[in-house]
Amino acid sequence: MADEKKPAVLIADDEKHIRLLLKTVMASMNFTIAAEAANGEEAVQLFKELGPDLVLMDVNMPFKSGEAALSEIIAGSPGAIVIMLTSVAEKESVEKCIGLGASGYVRKDTPLAELKAIILDTWNTYKK
Repeated sequence: MADEKKPAVLIADDEKHIRLLLKTVMASMNFTIAAEAANGEEAVQLFKELGPDLVLMDVNMPFKSGEAALSEIIAGSPGAIVIMLTSVAEKESVEKCIGLGASGYVRKDTPLAELKAIILDTWNTYKK
């Protein structure tokens, strides 16, 4: 186990407290925090620079929406694992993100145990 590399995650959300919560959750799940982004433009740039194993990305962010950032990330890295986060689970938004290549979708108000289970299940389904 010691020589097994921890998967790196990029956390993209414009709300600092959400990034902090997600950093804590992901660290507890044995992920390394590659970086955090406060908007969609930063998320795309950091993804290109760092090539993280997993991206947790808010749908609604300034400068570039999560949907636009997702589209750009998937265009450059079709195998990228991106889980979209939202405070509102509108069916159209969920379907659009999945259609753009998101690996999963989770509401921010999901209880922590369930959030961890969804992230882990998605990771185990899509990891290479």
